[in-house]
Amino acid sequence: MGSICKKGYSATDLRFAQDALYVLGGKWKLEVIRSIAQGNSRFGEIQKSLPKITTRMLSKALKELEANHIIERKIQDDFPPVVIYMFTGYSRALAPIIDNLVEWAAAHRKEVLRNNG
Repeated sequence: MGSICKKGYSATDLRFAQDALYVLGGKWKLEVIRSIAQGNSRFGEIQKSLPKITTRMLSKALKELEANHIIERKIQDDFPPVVIYMFTGYSRALAPIIDNLVEWAAAHRKEVLRNNG
């Protein structure tokens, strides 16, 4: 049986990948990323685009994405102040990774569902 990796990764290399999966993992983070990518930038807009998310879970996902520099929170000088969420320059490198993950998941969905209920 051949390797599934293009090169031999060290335990440290794999830890880096696990850290990246943690940043994107969870029930809502990819959905929040998708919502922002579709032009929703305010908390209420994001929440409205994800009808099943609770206020608490949206707040948690936004804080975690901000802590990991995927999004940034800006306060606009309006009255009342308006908070918007936007992608950081750092996060732009994630686009092809998310694309590859979605393509792999779509191609293997039956197998994944069969093994994970």
